[in-house]
Amino acid sequence: MTKPDIAAHAAQRILVLDGAMGTMIQQHKPDETVYRGTRFADWGQDVGGNSELLSLTQPEMIRDIHADFLAAGADILCTNTFGANAISQADYGMQELVREMNAESVRLARDAADAASTPDRPRWVAGGIGPTNQTASISPDVNDPGYRAVSFDDLAIAYGEAARALIEAGVDLILVETIFDTLNAKAALFAIDSLADDGLTVPPLMISGTITDRSGRTLTGQTPEAFWVSMSHARPFSIGLNCALGAGEMRQHVRTLSEVADTRISAYPNAGLPNEMGGYDETPEETAAHLGEWAESGLVNIVGGCCGTTPDHISAIAEAVAGKPPRKIPQKVRRMRLSGLEMFEAAGATPQEGAA
Repeated sequence: MTKPDIAAHAAQRILVLDGAMGTMIQQHKPDETVYRGTRFADWGQDVGGNSELLSLTQPEMIRDIHADFLAAGADILCTNTFGANAISQADYGMQELVREMNAESVRLARDAADAASTPDRPRWVAGGIGPTNQTASISPDVNDPGYRAVSFDDLAIAYGEAARALIEAGVDLILVETIFDTLNAKAALFAIDSLADDGLTVPPLMISGTITDRSGRTLTGQTPEAFWVSMSHARPFSIGLNCALGAGEMRQHVRTLSEVADTRISAYPNAGLPNEMGGYDETPEETAAHLGEWAESGLVNIVGGCCGTTPDHISAIAEAVAGKPPRKIPQKVRRMRLSGLEMFEAAGATPQEGAA
């Protein structure tokens, strides 16, 4: 069956991404026994908190979460694979299960998406790739600033294994998300590009960074403009922001990306800032009011929710952006841009199309 052209649909309307898988899992209050299931009852170390394992041990739970987000109005499901990579799974001794975790997670999302799809309203599956629990740019040892717990090659191998499994299982998109370290993301993009060199057909690429606090920068110090310039060579289907901030705090950074990026803009904020207990208190109506205003202001093409967002949030967001036109993608800037912690744009005449 021919897959529907997501670009054509994105040109006609604002697409809605799903909400927080982790939040929904925690509503089930799974304990160690639930995580282990029958298959891993005798596993030699604790596995509580390994959300990706639930795709293998509690598939009905994950499938039902996907179905709830689809019923709420999501157009794009993200697979339960945020930490399904060898580096993150090493915490549980489950590195050998990475390919199976990714493949099974795609199957669950694909089944739900296909069941909800209609000719007029297709649904898509994005293979989620999280940042791992290591950083290539910052030393974990304050006494040794030059030390790194992980190398670029280590990251590329881990990302490549996860991405290959997602692609072979049939995702419609690849979502490299919650990027706090641009060098980690560079390793992911390199790995994905290498898969294309190996002959795999790589689906459209979504990239989403995270502004970690009110400084307006990623954890490794980049502004949104510099982040875009660092990622733009990959020609992504979309660039955007998620996590860390609520919509109220994220808007100015989404606006900045919208002003410089010549591709679609995605945004899926948290349900406000975390409270003193680590929970999220922003109501669906509050979150949706923010994203509805972003849509009216022409800032976004894809919206959804991150930490703390439920199907109720997604339903309210979908209603808030319904009928509002997607942001118009600007023409590519034919001018030299460089990225460090901030963007540098060369002054002077705009080069001719196709110039070196």
